[in-house]
Amino acid sequence: MYLHIGNGKSVKKKDIIGIFDLDTSTVTKQGKSFINNMERSGKVEYDDFDLPRSFVLFEENGDYKIKLSRISAKGLKMRATERFYDKDYN
Repeated sequence: MYLHIGNGKSVKKKDIIGIFDLDTSTVTKQGKSFINNMERSGKVEYDDFDLPRSFVLFEENGDYKIKLSRISAKGLKMRATERFYDKDYN
């Protein structure tokens, strides 16, 4: 299963380590440093023109990466835990 994070991007749910609010994550020195280090290493992806509101930390091929999203962390968490019911299938 995949989590759609906006702008046509998705992440495998099993690879997700965490979903974080960008505003609260960058308040501390450690949070800012973590995101800056990931960005300098080329491990941050964002293909949108709107301001990002959250980020998804995930593992891909043994490497940690970040995808920024304009969708709130709360919205992404709701999507990640949704269970779809298809009356024709279930």
